Amino acid sequence: MIAAESQGFSKDDADIQCLCGLGGVSRAGCYRRLAPHACAREDADLRDLIQRVALANRHYGYRRVTHELRRQGLIINAKRVARLVREDNLLALRAKPFVPRTTMSNHDCPIRPNLVRKLKPSGLDQIWAADITYVRLAEDFVYLAVVLDAFSRKVVGWALEDHLQASLLQASLALQALDMAIAARDPAPMSLIHHSDRGVQYACGDYLERLQRRKIAVSTSRPANPYDNAKAESFMKTLKAEEVNGKAYANLDEARRQIGAFIETVYNAKRLHSALRYKPPAEFEADLGRKPERQPRKDEALSLN
Repeated sequence: MIAAESQGFSKDDADIQCLCGLGGVSRAGCYRRLAPHACAREDADLRDLIQRVALANRHYGYRRVTHELRRQGLIINAKRVARLVREDNLLALRAKPFVPRTTMSNHDCPIRPNLVRKLKPSGLDQIWAADITYVRLAEDFVYLAVVLDAFSRKVVGWALEDHLQASLLQASLALQALDMAIAARDPAPMSLIHHSDRGVQYACGDYLERLQRRKIAVSTSRPANPYDNAKAESFMKTLKAEEVNGKAYANLDEARRQIGAFIETVYNAKRLHSALRYKPPAEFEADLGRKPERQPRKDEALSLN
């Protein structure tokens, strides 16, 4: 018996190890080369499916393409999808840099504390995140206000107008989005925190009065800290990357129609979200079944300020 056999190797194994050493390759690489490979036809079929998904969802990277294929019933490895995407040069479109400001935080309205820092929602309608952004038209700008559920990432209220009309007393654009959210969800009193940045739209008298009437707690971000409102900021980034950039809306009505369709039929109903285990928000909420949620512990209770 040779030394290799005494250590659990056969003579053939020892010969392969010697040959691999002479050839400058590893044994694993040698066995990988000898193993049966997927036929070219399988790769061609998979390429066709990947291209269909990539063309239908032009902002999907390989991870979302992989999860979309799995939802269609395929058993597929993300590394294989990444290789085919790279070989076919199916690059996801990227966002343009954000430039204009829509937050007017230099005002005399009282600033509420941040109630949601390190607070993770465990169900629907516990935390709403609100934000405002601009949308470029062919020759002008319009403004979009949104309210989304921090647990499901679903946009529950939105409004698009050609003005901000923000003052110490009123902010009609932000109120339109809030009213849509309240009508759609009808949150229970003293069960919800509304979080936003420090803009005057969310600190003015009309807006606060509407929140207080519904017994919704008010929370605002720390100064110059976009991470406090990251979920709303993330939606705005997605909207710009996947809908607004590359479009040339002729007027307000066209922008409202196309952006509304994106929010309701794509973002809420179709787009896969990594934070939701690659499900769309509407499907994620449907899977919850609207089961009665547990009562919060004393240290989790929401307080109105």
